[in-house]
Amino acid sequence: MNLSPDAVRQEVERVYRAESRVILASLIRLLGDFDVAEEASQEAFACALEKWPAEGIPRNPRAWLISVGRFRGLDVVRRASRIDSSLDLHTLSAPGEESFDAVLDAVPDDDLRLIFTCCHPALSLDARVALTLREVCGLSTEEISRAFLSNPVTIAQRIVRAKTKIRQAGIRFEVPDNSELPERLDSVLQVIYLVFNEGYSASFGDSLTRSDLSAEAIRLGELISDLTKDSEAFGLTALMLLQESRRHARSSVNGDIVTLEYQDRSLWDGQMIRRGREYLSRAYELGDIGIYTLQAAIAEVHAGAASSEATDWNRIVSLYDLLLSVNPSPVIELNRGVAVAMAQGFEEGLAILDAILAAGSLQDYAPLHSARADFFRRLGRFSEAAECYRRAIDLTRQEPEQRFLTGRLEACTSVCVEDFEN
Repeated sequence: MNLSPDAVRQEVERVYRAESRVILASLIRLLGDFDVAEEASQEAFACALEKWPAEGIPRNPRAWLISVGRFRGLDVVRRASRIDSSLDLHTLSAPGEESFDAVLDAVPDDDLRLIFTCCHPALSLDARVALTLREVCGLSTEEISRAFLSNPVTIAQRIVRAKTKIRQAGIRFEVPDNSELPERLDSVLQVIYLVFNEGYSASFGDSLTRSDLSAEAIRLGELISDLTKDSEAFGLTALMLLQESRRHARSSVNGDIVTLEYQDRSLWDGQMIRRGREYLSRAYELGDIGIYTLQAAIAEVHAGAASSEATDWNRIVSLYDLLLSVNPSPVIELNRGVAVAMAQGFEEGLAILDAILAAGSLQDYAPLHSARADFFRRLGRFSEAAECYRRAIDLTRQEPEQRFLTGRLEACTSVCVEDFEN
């Protein structure tokens, strides 16, 4: 059955979007090398474009692509082994050594194997994040560099070094056993949290959010939660779902920021909130309450409030107190200061933010300056607010945030001009 090249191309593109990451993960397991697996995966998709018009689209495209990629990859390694005698072909699964059904049976766990390999604590945190974004989430080095305001060459080198470390240290492509799981899990959760944060509030570019990153982080969180039944894995997944439930209310149709106070809460995703609460309940049941579960508890208070005014800000302050006791951090102190301002008044909140600024650790942190600007604005101290908005704009690389802050700055400046003229 002959198919048109356009029809095949559309199907290959669909399969690539839906399956390329798990196909790559399976090929890494089968071939034992990231670079060989990446090349084999690309060759398999190129082969599909060539063969499917005449042969038809296979019943199981994923299986077909893994099979082709596996044979192509083994050919690459065998050719290389004639040059480099140090390569160990015995570590690979050669065709015929096991049934292909057995190969496919292992595929559902390949995502987890890849996550734990990319997040191995032997790698630096920067390397773990870059490798996970590249290999698990499928981002290009250019996308990763834009997300984290880094040079693409630096990111590429970081990924190469991470792969080399995995190979030289003999890091196994597997889910750790129970004795290693706690240490390894902390590393995985940290990376998932960083990926989600970049998706929830992009640090750079013309979009407030990156739904592909946050959706991928939630997928990984659910996978890890189902595997480990760990309270903090449940807590992190709850946090991500509760935060992500607000996505459609966080920006206008023009892409402008809508702050939490003014969001249309009917746009919040009720199903996502329910899922988040289910994961939070499972975290509570296990009892070992940590930083992700406490943050999820704060997000759940917001999710249950009909408006900003109806929010139990005092409870949020108390939860931040608990969070600071287990994880002292100036960023958490900043968030607590905002909650104090909403609960007790903006003068009290401003005093907390001024103390954080004086301590010096967040002098170049845009959210601190934008929060101080907002407090000054609400207190009618418009010239001081304008100064803080200018500083926040200088430190911000996200276009929607820049537009929002610029609008607030212009409003404060116009009030100052009116006061001067009067």
